[in-house]
Amino acid sequence: MKNLRRKTLAAASAATLGIGLALTGGLAPAAAAGPDTSYLVLAPQGANTSKAAARVAAAKGTVVASYDQIGVLVVRSTNPDFATEVAGAGVESVASTAGLGTALDEGETVEVSAADVASATGDPTKEPLYGQQWDMDMIHVPQAHAVNNGSANVVVGVLDSGISSTHPDLATQIAKDKSTSCIGGVTNTTEAAWNPTTSDHGTHVAGTIAAAVNGVGVTGIAPGVKVAAVKVVNDDGYIFPEAAVCGFLWAADHGMQLTNNSYYIDPWELNCKNDARQRPVWQAVQRAIRYSQSKGVLNVASAGNSNYDLAHKITDTGSPNNGTPENRENLTNACLDLPAEAPGVVTVGAVGPTGAKSYYSSYGQGVIDVTAPGGDTRYRTQGVRSTSTDGILSTTFNTATRTNGWGYKQGTSMSGPHATGVAALALSAHPEMTPGQLSSFLERTAVAKSCPEGVYNPVPLISATDPHLYDATCSGGARNGFYGAGMVDAYNVVK
Repeated sequence: MKNLRRKTLAAASAATLGIGLALTGGLAPAAAAGPDTSYLVLAPQGANTSKAAARVAAAKGTVVASYDQIGVLVVRSTNPDFATEVAGAGVESVASTAGLGTALDEGETVEVSAADVASATGDPTKEPLYGQQWDMDMIHVPQAHAVNNGSANVVVGVLDSGISSTHPDLATQIAKDKSTSCIGGVTNTTEAAWNPTTSDHGTHVAGTIAAAVNGVGVTGIAPGVKVAAVKVVNDDGYIFPEAAVCGFLWAADHGMQLTNNSYYIDPWELNCKNDARQRPVWQAVQRAIRYSQSKGVLNVASAGNSNYDLAHKITDTGSPNNGTPENRENLTNACLDLPAEAPGVVTVGAVGPTGAKSYYSSYGQGVIDVTAPGGDTRYRTQGVRSTSTDGILSTTFNTATRTNGWGYKQGTSMSGPHATGVAALALSAHPEMTPGQLSSFLERTAVAKSCPEGVYNPVPLISATDPHLYDATCSGGARNGFYGAGMVDAYNVVK
């Protein structure tokens, strides 16, 4: 998940000019073409897309993907007036997604050296690197595995940057027949397309959920389940709304019961439906999520790394202009962090090795549903500098050398897959559960955590100029703004 400094990708290509022949008699030059731009075109809710598709053609657009299930078209056009000309009967809303790409917050990957892997002993009944997986003990994974380590009938869609299909901890875990790339809002099921190209983020997430128990590397929370790569992050490191819509629908229509979403979809952290530019994105994403839920999918999403109170949306200092603040009018609690705050989505905060809220984790009473280990490499205890080992150890893929390995990352991007893995164990033990029942069960079996007293200031020495940069205030009782219903617990869902 991204922090408060954000950037977006510019329009896809430079404008190409149409050249008209100037003739005596006054024929005007041909209209200049604009950049090749992507649009979301929405038919009225419940209507098919045939009328909308006809209007797209008339407005000089090309449908590149049609999601009739939710009345959404992904369109490309070089017509600079496309948005105006396509409006009319059969079209509820339209918006260009140029400039609405959100940069995936990679965070630093601290790789485990080959020598460290070779010398690791761990626990001989588990995996060589298990001794460095403090997160697994925190949520009682060993006790859970003694009862149930997951069912191959459960498939988790990892909507992310792809999964390395050659990783020794993941090669047997991937449902290749259910994997795809959704870049550009268009599916591509070739193995090369859904493998990582410029990011190891999705490979790390997948390992936390389902790394194999095979005597190599690490263990996942639910090594008996399968993961499917649903690639929504392009080679420039951006997630565009059309890719996320494609991902949710692909998961829904290909038998996945869970998705993990460690990203958000707007270049601002908050997507406001009262903003004309953002409203079609809001509508399309919510339609896709509702459809997936109707097909039996529970979607899990990370809360974000901005230390932001999502229950009190007063300011949003990010913007689509490379971090230059812009005035956001009409900012209210109706503006949502998508997909985390969409109805029915399980929203996950992060804790570090002490079990306290990670300094970066966003929070909010009534927003956070559960919490899970996400790492906190800044400080293990108040004022004491820690090391990379206080991050989350999982599978990695070095995109520069094209080699597999293991390494540490931190963020709510890492806490989300812990909750997803626990949900996968729960569904393995209780396959009859609906998405709503599974979400409720995940909360009921979580271990409650109380709010700290007063203002929470975990890293007072981080900045001499702003020692209160990461201050946060927790509200609520047994269910509260920092931890929701509490810490997910793998053993509690299977015992």
